[in-house]
Amino acid sequence: MKHLLLGLALLFTLQLPAQYNFTVKNKLECTSVKNQQRTGTCWSFTTVSFLESELLRMGKPSYDLSEMYMVRTIYQDKARNYMLRQGKANFSQGGLSHDVMRALRMGGAMPESVYSGKTEGVAVFDHSEMEAALKGMLDGLLGTKNLSDKWVGSVSCILDNYMGQPPATFTYKGMEYTPKSFGESLGINPDDYVTLTSFSHHPFYETFVLEIPDNYSNGLYYNLPLDELQAIADYALSKGYTVAWDGDVSEKGFSAGKGVAIIPADPSADGGSDSPVEEAKVTQASRQQAFESYATTDDHLMHLTGLATDQNGTKYYLTKNSWGEISAYKGFLYMSDAYFRMKTVGIMVHKDAIPKDIAAKLSL
Repeated sequence: MKHLLLGLALLFTLQLPAQYNFTVKNKLECTSVKNQQRTGTCWSFTTVSFLESELLRMGKPSYDLSEMYMVRTIYQDKARNYMLRQGKANFSQGGLSHDVMRALRMGGAMPESVYSGKTEGVAVFDHSEMEAALKGMLDGLLGTKNLSDKWVGSVSCILDNYMGQPPATFTYKGMEYTPKSFGESLGINPDDYVTLTSFSHHPFYETFVLEIPDNYSNGLYYNLPLDELQAIADYALSKGYTVAWDGDVSEKGFSAGKGVAIIPADPSADGGSDSPVEEAKVTQASRQQAFESYATTDDHLMHLTGLATDQNGTKYYLTKNSWGEISAYKGFLYMSDAYFRMKTVGIMVHKDAIPKDIAAKLSL
């Protein structure tokens, strides 16, 4: 993972500079666009945004939850996993949506106003030095005979130094909480959320551990044919549920600055076209080939918050990014139907956002 609003389901039209003309048919409530800055923490920013939308969908007040508290919890868990596996595991800034659910279970949650993940005088998130310090220490301990448990506290000290120490208790809107009790007060049940994917090297309608580097926690994904995976995303967005998306943004057709993500049929076409172009026809086989050849990797997570069409009737997904309010769309972009089909590595949704016929096949 290297890279880095609001509204009801109303019909409105936005126009991209030049010739794109988008009509949004389903625009779901979400919180403001954030900026992960110089960190590989899109997984937390995306999934926390997803949880904030879930709280709004549940009729709860708008929350601004701390992305970096979840990141801190996962750094600690990832360090333990790395040591138990004697360094034969991934240790990096990256993660996945189910890691935020894992963090919620293990450590609870905090409001952004209580824990920002920045120390005094720090204006920009940057975890490069912290990651190097953590991994350097862990690598130095590998092979130690009779390893003590003191290294766990050393991990916490490094995190405190770079991210600040989270309080054991805090007051929020007149109530006193611990991180655990605050997390419980949100009313989010991690067991209500599932991750899904579509790859033919495993049987459909079963779960498997998706073989991507950032899946350090061996999270299980339900495997579906591509058409059904996409049907879940479409159904969810049409029924008021947003979608946490994990995929590849390395294509020339992805341009956060122009606010579009497309897969041109002509592979030599310049990325981020200013007007609709013919796009590739994506099949289960072409998608699989891209994944196995490393043309598709999980290098970014984003938050799908609506459905739209362009002037030609092509479907797009209104997508909230975590790189700040860039582009004419203030940090949002339009992901085409073809881009979703080719570049989606996985999605997370609430179990109730899955059509009943598909849920039955998955025994959900």
